Amino acid sequence: MIDMTNILQWSRMGSRKTFGTVLTELASEHPELMVLVADVASSSGLEEFAKKYPKQFLNIGIAEQNMIGVAAGLAKNGYKVFAVSFAPFVSMRCYEMIRSYIGYMNLDVTIVGIASGVSLGEVGNTHYGLEDISLMNSIPGMTILSPADCTETAKMLVNLMDYYGPVYLRLTGTKGNPIIYKEDYKLNIGKAIQHREGNEIAVLATGTMVYEAIRVARLLEKEKISVAVYDVHTIKPIDRDLINRLVKDKVLIVTIEEHAVQGGLGSIVASINVKNKIPVHQMLFGLPDYFMKAGSYRYMLEQSGLYAKIIAKKIEEEYKEW
Repeated sequence: MIDMTNILQWSRMGSRKTFGTVLTELASEHPELMVLVADVASSSGLEEFAKKYPKQFLNIGIAEQNMIGVAAGLAKNGYKVFAVSFAPFVSMRCYEMIRSYIGYMNLDVTIVGIASGVSLGEVGNTHYGLEDISLMNSIPGMTILSPADCTETAKMLVNLMDYYGPVYLRLTGTKGNPIIYKEDYKLNIGKAIQHREGNEIAVLATGTMVYEAIRVARLLEKEKISVAVYDVHTIKPIDRDLINRLVKDKVLIVTIEEHAVQGGLGSIVASINVKNKIPVHQMLFGLPDYFMKAGSYRYMLEQSGLYAKIIAKKIEEEYKEW
């Protein structure tokens, strides 16, 4: 069992180190677990796993496409497989292999995209996870998970031990991740979690942006605007019941994500709203449609307008005009 009292420690480590630490704890209870990395044991917090469980660990090297093939073979033989690399490499570089080997064959493989979004800052656009949700969403049967903080990362790993099928686990943020969940809670894959109640605006956020969404709600509350906030930790299958209800309530729907607006959470919500054939007002916040100038993580988010004060001001202006 995972010790949920480690929440503060996890937050300081960040999502990647939390991922490796928790998976190492789970390995003793799951001999069927196999972890594959594309030379990212250190970057994903899995060095201790490799030392403790060498028979359950394979470093494939900087050969992500080959890693997916090995993962498929192991899964076909009954192993619970996690395949890990940086988000753009494991999603874009491996797309065909994931689609054909994992998705089409419906194999029990969790593909882990570490350092997604723009958390790698100065490293530059080649290492940003800008399109991974869009790519993984296009694969039939693929589950997409995007934890809001380190606690949720741990909860998802526990849930995944009893979950069968292709999964893409998207890890965002850096060390010192803001804590959203300060104590243990119930997480259901496919069901969003409401953090604040409100009847005028509904903010649907995922990953790092859940924290910003809560800050946005507090800022708008000072302007006497009632805002509900939801953690959409499962992007696929998305919580359609929630979206359908929000559409019927005719509130302003806002989506916030550390991903390109094209093909991300906002686009997925918009496509559902189109199918509902009910007029709805939606605002989409995400990474811009151009390659950004590299800089620190904070600089990247500011450049993208993904900070609470910037978002709150735009929502307030839109809401008053609406």
